[in-house]
Amino acid sequence: MDGSVPQPKRRSPGKTKFLIGGLLIAAAIIYLITSATQAAAQYYMTVDELVAKGQTVSDRDVRVSGAVDGSTIQYDAKSLTLQFTVADVTGDMNEIDARGGLAKVLHEAVSDPNATRMQVIYEGPKPDLLRNEAQAIMTGQMGPDGVFHADELLLKCPSRYSDEVPAQSG
Repeated sequence: MDGSVPQPKRRSPGKTKFLIGGLLIAAAIIYLITSATQAAAQYYMTVDELVAKGQTVSDRDVRVSGAVDGSTIQYDAKSLTLQFTVADVTGDMNEIDARGGLAKVLHEAVSDPNATRMQVIYEGPKPDLLRNEAQAIMTGQMGPDGVFHADELLLKCPSRYSDEVPAQSG
């Protein structure tokens, strides 16, 4: 032993640059994933929840499900503007099953004069499945006038499909 203190190994400048570059790439990927997820995130609500929140969600895209009231359907073929009203439908699958299934729940919602209702405006071709007591799943924004402006419209007729209402949360 010569009494000298061992010197710590120094990293070469190439390895340091590689490490910093790798960390920057990892940070960029994490940032892109986070920002894309936040931009694509949508709130999924019932008509009751959306009407109750009102203007607090007016700047956000939301997804809402309701039962179509067939007596309110109006379509202007020239402007491709569709207007109708939806009634609140529960998002609780256990409750839907307990009440006799989706078709019965949709019928009860449209028939109940006390059910929360919301007017919907959609611009586009009139869907073939748009009819009384169909389940409407809409994506869009609540306008300042309390009217839901749908960008996307999916309709399910419970007599033709056995799918249930998707899970919803506020």
